[in-house]
Amino acid sequence: MRKAQAKKLTLEKDPKFEDILVTRFVNTMMWDGKKTLAFDIFYNALDRVSELTEEDGYEVWKKALQNVTPSVEVRSRRVGGSTFQIPTEVRPDRKISLSMKWLIRSARARNGRSMAEKLAQEIVAASKGEGNAVRRKDDIHKMADANRAFAHFRV
Repeated sequence: MRKAQAKKLTLEKDPKFEDILVTRFVNTMMWDGKKTLAFDIFYNALDRVSELTEEDGYEVWKKALQNVTPSVEVRSRRVGGSTFQIPTEVRPDRKISLSMKWLIRSARARNGRSMAEKLAQEIVAASKGEGNAVRRKDDIHKMADANRAFAHFRV
């Protein structure tokens, strides 16, 4: 039998927007424990988003995260000697972490001067339903739809 599951740590709200989701995003983006730098990058990116879209950067970011969030994913399962890709619902906490990871990874892969600029461009693109992060979500949804026939193997 497995040991008890680890307890989830409670995160502090970020200083500017008083939102735990922002802190979680910054923690995902952070490298080498440089949280102050990660917060600076995030806030600068939101400022650039509001310059580009002439809307509230925070609201555009939330819309972008919502557009990138997957609802289904495929998981490999071995049945009778062959491996099947089985579509499954994504847990709520995993939905958020996947969308954040995809948004950050897509921003890092972009061409641009600074991380704040690249992140701002990716947030604007994702809020419009474009960009690599949204494309990744669409690809996973297509894969899950294509493997719908194997849904009965779900555990």
